[in-house]
Amino acid sequence: MEVTFNGIAAGFLLTLIAGMATTVGSIIAFFTKSSSSKFLAWALGFSAGVMIYISFVELLAGANHNLQTSFGKSGGVYALLAFFGGIIISLAIDRLIPEYENPHEVRKVEEMEHPAKNKKLLRSGFFFAFAMALHNFPEGMATFVASLDNPATGISIAVAIAIHNIPEGITVSVPIYHATGSKKQAFMISSLSGLAEPFGALIAFLFLMPFLSATLLSLLFACVAGVMVFISFDELLPLAEAYGEHHKTIYGFILGMLVMALTLL
Repeated sequence: MEVTFNGIAAGFLLTLIAGMATTVGSIIAFFTKSSSSKFLAWALGFSAGVMIYISFVELLAGANHNLQTSFGKSGGVYALLAFFGGIIISLAIDRLIPEYENPHEVRKVEEMEHPAKNKKLLRSGFFFAFAMALHNFPEGMATFVASLDNPATGISIAVAIAIHNIPEGITVSVPIYHATGSKKQAFMISSLSGLAEPFGALIAFLFLMPFLSATLLSLLFACVAGVMVFISFDELLPLAEAYGEHHKTIYGFILGMLVMALTLL
């Protein structure tokens, strides 16, 4: 397949925009007084709906069709192996992070008040930011790979990831601020954790582009679908539920699927 410079540049730009949404979360944490639990639950549910619909209807289905066209029925097996391989990769990354440092725990804007300024918390704060960056890494790869074949799909994934990176920015900023007492340092570290997205795109570019073909791209699409399904069920939906707005989460989830269904017509 032919991959153009503009397609590569667009892929990097999309991952950068998605990653920098953590900066938006930091700004919200520093300049607002309270979290909008209803909005965050709805937005995270919407993001999960977008990612799951794209994963099954666009990426996995397309990969399955292309691989079966090339390899017959065994192509469907290859697609399934790549899909569950993506889930296993995400699961492995998740298991690398100790449970007490896992970034799935919700932090709210209200917690920004009265920082402890306890230097003993600094190591935990940095490790927390690193854990978030590790979670963001495969998301950057997913956005970049998807945008190479279809920029519209890449944009949809980037928007979904950007939405869920906003509360992640809050989640990173709160413990760093409590560890250092410095809003500037919390802002910088939160922003840096988002750079894992374009870094994931860079790794995908350096190691995959020399071997890119229609078959490899189809396998990557199936793998990306697995990554996004895992992210949705392991991160987005539990995080949305943690804001205590179950029905808002479900409404957002359904709306996200509906929007993508209409977009892909």
